Amino acid sequence: MTTHERFVRTFAHREADRIPIVDEPWAGTLARWRREGLPAGADWRDFFGVDKVETVLLDISPRFEVRTLEETPDYTIATTPWGVTLKQFREADSTPEFLDYTIVDPASWARAKARMTVDRDRIDWPRIDADFRRWKADHRWIQAGFWFGFDVTHSWTVGTETVLVALLEEPEWMADMFGHYLDMCLAHYSLLWDAGHRFDSIFWWDDMGYKNSTFFSADTYRDLLKPFHRKAATWAHDRGIPAHLHSCGYIRPLVPDLVDAGIDALNPIEHKAGMDALELKAEFGDRLVLHGGLDAVLWDDRDRILDEIERMVPVLMRNGGYIFSSDHSIPNSVSLENFRAITDRVKELGRFR
Repeated sequence: MTTHERFVRTFAHREADRIPIVDEPWAGTLARWRREGLPAGADWRDFFGVDKVETVLLDISPRFEVRTLEETPDYTIATTPWGVTLKQFREADSTPEFLDYTIVDPASWARAKARMTVDRDRIDWPRIDADFRRWKADHRWIQAGFWFGFDVTHSWTVGTETVLVALLEEPEWMADMFGHYLDMCLAHYSLLWDAGHRFDSIFWWDDMGYKNSTFFSADTYRDLLKPFHRKAATWAHDRGIPAHLHSCGYIRPLVPDLVDAGIDALNPIEHKAGMDALELKAEFGDRLVLHGGLDAVLWDDRDRILDEIERMVPVLMRNGGYIFSSDHSIPNSVSLENFRAITDRVKELGRFR
């Protein structure tokens, strides 16, 4: 089967030839693999014989000026289109530091919102035309990469503390931000869809948890964020495609509401944060495609991760509806040989016939 055929059957909770295998290696992981034998210029997915998923990303930002403020051998400080001043370290796989924000209250949000208008020029039409032809010819799975909700608001636009307080004290402001981000996505991806670019699913990042807890209560989710998740899922379903959510951290209390909102697939099911993929399979496996769940902390220990694969994959793959990956991404502690052993074993265990 092709990747596209495999994913269609997986999202329909039907058996394919095998479960899909996807993941996201860090830049440092790819550099390590090249040192260990991955040919220069080779697509790592071809090298390991795993599935290819592509994400179409668009610029829905306020388009604030991007300026470099400081450069040193160790880091760069620059402004972003979202109005954030960001310190980016040059060390591979480092986490950026958020120094300052332009949007800090409803008034500054109103000014930014006025800059976030629907514009065909936000879409790189020639590049997307070329990408779609190439991806479709190779039977890849194509996602529309939406960008809305709690995660983009707190981490990339306003700041975590400000948003957590505003969820309780200024909920109308937060709802307006969530809604406008989503409306920008819907408008621009509708332009693509109506032009004949038929992606296979929508996918968005909305991290709502950290270790062993959610960032906010289930009631807050229901009141402020769930309506927008439902709106996104409805837009996808109206076009006959599934809605796929990435939400890191411990979000177990929210899962029933995610299913009720129409979300079809959940990633990454972060084991190290307290998520249990087997428990989710038992309760929601007929309604929710599970994507991930294999503890990335174990992937540098071949025996331990292979044991975990043996324990989990045969259960998670029952009756379809499972996509294999780590519970976040592939860290640079994972050797080429370990990843080869992992993918080889999953291809064996994850075969339906």
